[in-house]
Amino acid sequence: MNKTIFEISKMDCPSEENLIRMKLEGISSIANLEFDIPNRKLTVFHIGQIDQIEKSIIELNLGGKKTSTKQTDQTQFKNNANQKKLLWKVLGINFTFFIIEMTTGLMSQSMGLVADSLDMFADSFVYGLSLFAVGGILTRKKKVAKLAGYFQIILAIIGFVEILRRFFRVEKMPDFSTMIIVSILALIANGICLYLLQKSKNKEEAHMKASMIFTSNDVIINLGVIAAGLLVNWFKSNMPDLIIGIIVFAIVIQGAIRILKLGK
Repeated sequence: MNKTIFEISKMDCPSEENLIRMKLEGISSIANLEFDIPNRKLTVFHIGQIDQIEKSIIELNLGGKKTSTKQTDQTQFKNNANQKKLLWKVLGINFTFFIIEMTTGLMSQSMGLVADSLDMFADSFVYGLSLFAVGGILTRKKKVAKLAGYFQIILAIIGFVEILRRFFRVEKMPDFSTMIIVSILALIANGICLYLLQKSKNKEEAHMKASMIFTSNDVIINLGVIAAGLLVNWFKSNMPDLIIGIIVFAIVIQGAIRILKLGK
């Protein structure tokens, strides 16, 4: 048995973990995968060469880089029976906040909240896909991934068009208080999701490294929308909201492209 460690520089939250799991699914030489999200490391236990595994990881464009390979006598791995239940929990939290942020974003005229809702949708999709057709055909998952990736890109493009329209027309200012309150709730929800998934692997590690949860892109986005809400109120302008909307829509498209790679 060989043990290879990868550094995944863009693995910020469990959604990237699930993308990697789906990408590597079906490679028979893999015995087990161990993820250390706070330290952005992936340990692969495998038989034989690492070439196919390394190529698949690089194709995801998550900054994957092999750091070491060595032999190991380890053959027993933890099997967490509660993982499926926890995935359902985080899927429910993310999808709920997708609906909340999309609804409040449209009502409050905030493109930042609308964009963040799509980011929540992307995460809920990845969690859902990891539960979809369990024990079924891998090609079915890849087809769903491709459809969802295109769907996200279409929604993001529509968002970009709406932002451009608002740049050149006088629009009602977004409700800054709604932006801030909903984003704070989303921030808490993301923290809970990350905590639950860390807890599912190693309770002690999750407690020791809980502070590193807040390095995730999702949390940074939430903070960005909160800051945009404060700036909207400060400058009495919708420009901060439009700018954060552009940034988040770009992140959504980047995530959609990664999902599309799973369909190949």
